Amino acid sequence: MSERMPRAIRPFVFAQYRILATALTLSLFGSGVWLVAFVWQVIGLGGSPIDLSVVATGNAIGLLAAVLFGGVAADRIPQKYILLAVEVTKVIVASAVAFLAFSGVLAIWQLVIAAVILGLAEGFFFPAYTALLPGILPPDQLLAANGLEGILRPATMQALGPLVASIAIAAWSPAAAFVIMAIAQGLAAVSLLSLRTTPTHRALEGEVGAGVASLLRDVGEGFGYMFRTPWLLGTLLFACVFVLVVVGPIEVLLPFAVKDQVPDEVQALFGGGAGAFAIVLAAFGLGGALGSFVTASVRLPRRYLTVMNVSWGLACIPLIVIGFTTQLWVMAVAVFITEFLFSVGSVIWGTLLQRRVPKSLLGRVSSLDFFVSLALMPVSMALAGPIGVAFGIPITFVIAGIFPVLLAVAVILIARMPQDEIANPLDHTDAVASTT
Repeated sequence: MSERMPRAIRPFVFAQYRILATALTLSLFGSGVWLVAFVWQVIGLGGSPIDLSVVATGNAIGLLAAVLFGGVAADRIPQKYILLAVEVTKVIVASAVAFLAFSGVLAIWQLVIAAVILGLAEGFFFPAYTALLPGILPPDQLLAANGLEGILRPATMQALGPLVASIAIAAWSPAAAFVIMAIAQGLAAVSLLSLRTTPTHRALEGEVGAGVASLLRDVGEGFGYMFRTPWLLGTLLFACVFVLVVVGPIEVLLPFAVKDQVPDEVQALFGGGAGAFAIVLAAFGLGGALGSFVTASVRLPRRYLTVMNVSWGLACIPLIVIGFTTQLWVMAVAVFITEFLFSVGSVIWGTLLQRRVPKSLLGRVSSLDFFVSLALMPVSMALAGPIGVAFGIPITFVIAGIFPVLLAVAVILIARMPQDEIANPLDHTDAVASTT
């Protein structure tokens, strides 16, 4: 029966995946609400681009500080319990911020603390999710499942969540949006209660040492695997520089590009700056959803490493127009194309990790994915505001649009990715997960 279904939705045949997808949808929706709510809360408190950088940097620092230990936990602890703990933490944080906002005593420093805690929680969430997925789905369903995640992430976190948040902000205030976030995370936690507990693949019996030494040894094993695996190391180093150049301008400067460049009368059509920004985020999300759906609907490409890195490089070119246009629709089209191409590479990447990394290392390697690729995210967030003020938004987006293209070509050649993907084909369902 499943063979007659479209390839992209076949994972929904599995009941455990349906539960996990429901929880993921609700969690990503809550994160999407946060993306808009915290921006307009900072602006409502009279904050500047630098203040916005500080809050965004706090989130990135929290994620970076936790993600390696999140990977160790994902290999040691049933992932269901990690995901539950994360959602409960988010409920507490969102509820506290909402209470402070409604009380009129919320300050930017408190938003920074909330952002750090949310970042810490995310550092445990995604390694656990990545390690859990192969435990509830067969290998030939992983590309479609990663594609569905790629659809859910932009559709809920970058489109639906921001849209609902902007409506709540326009009708009431950012505080109302924080309440919506708390409810969404609470529902995600409830749905996870019915998820089956899956066994971990990390054997701890007979190990010498415990506590901090054991944790550091586990982290070291993940780094060792990365350094002796060229396709992994090359891609993660590319992602590290990519994040430095691209993420800060998008996360910090894009809201101000919309606010300062789009005519006031156009912003008024969408209920103000928050509504106009939500339109751009929605286009970003829809592009990602379509890119993920297209990738999930076809077989993994034979040249999967080349396609992945080229897609990421080309995705940045449309960002160049952001700093020069005053048209909201042009901004929306640009970010739509950017996220479409970025999602193509991201779906391939998630599947590549789950197919080529040993299951006993998957949690740690997925956490390394976050750690190495996001190591410079706090720097990017911190620098984006000051650089945008000093040199202007147009120059900043030109750099973000051109440099990753050159970097992608260099990484493909230096890491000898064309030779690697030919030697390690993944276009058959019998590919071995332990292949390096």
